[in-house]
Amino acid sequence: MKKENILISWAILLPLVLVWGSSFILIKKSLLYFTAVEVGILRISITTIFLLPVALKTFRSIDRKHRIYLTISGTIGSFIPSFMFAIAQTGINSLLAGILNSLTPLFTLLLGLIFFRLRATWYNTLGVFIGLLGAMGLIYASGGDQGFAFNIKYASLIFIATICYAFNVNFIKTYLKHINSLTITALTFFYIGVPSTIYVLFFSDIPTKLLMDSENLAGFGYISILAIAGTGIALIAFNKLIKISSPVFASSVTYLIPVIAIIWGIIDGEIFKPVYILWFVLILAGVLLVNTKYRNTEKSKNQREE
Repeated sequence: MKKENILISWAILLPLVLVWGSSFILIKKSLLYFTAVEVGILRISITTIFLLPVALKTFRSIDRKHRIYLTISGTIGSFIPSFMFAIAQTGINSLLAGILNSLTPLFTLLLGLIFFRLRATWYNTLGVFIGLLGAMGLIYASGGDQGFAFNIKYASLIFIATICYAFNVNFIKTYLKHINSLTITALTFFYIGVPSTIYVLFFSDIPTKLLMDSENLAGFGYISILAIAGTGIALIAFNKLIKISSPVFASSVTYLIPVIAIIWGIIDGEIFKPVYILWFVLILAGVLLVNTKYRNTEKSKNQREE
């Protein structure tokens, strides 16, 4: 990473931590009023409407090949995770979802190695195994009387979401790095969000729910905050971060997201067992091993290029 980009990267990273760390409690509150599928599709549709002016302005400037790339990025990086997290949080609490979200950097490295020609060391591999061990321990410890099998069913959906995030980080860095972050965000939602919005307005029960029961407006408010601040604005900043930093540095926004998620969960009365700290530390240790070594490799590469 270039020296002049370091301060900008951190200035973007820290607000993202606060915004995305609050996403899990907003999903939880939204699920009091809407089904998981409704929460997922409303999140996509509201974000699309919010970004529509930018999408319409930039639509003609993108060639056909990049439209395909943007559709892939939107589907993998936003559409699928929106549903995965909502469905997962029907079975696990928001603080656990926030902690498991920190697996993103591990999968970013793995997918980078497999598909995007990133280089690895034995430290990278060790970090991945330590992080995954921490995740399995956390899932088991949080299962209580319901056992490991119950929690893994829902936690696996978060694994899918974090793998999608990880793939998208590498994908944008590789195929869309020459497009500005606002355009990437607006158009990825345009391609996946227009069909979603049409479905919401004409083929779902959501308009009826909002018209017939005013209490559902509170749930709509939670989703709107989640969509506009936590998805629309935050993704613009995140895509900018991807472009000026390494993929793994960008995904390390997840280091502190669990802390914010835990704080919100405790405030909302969720159970936080002391043993969670052990497994959480293992996850972060794995992420740090992965990211530190990768950053050193990037630093050496940049020095050679200079």
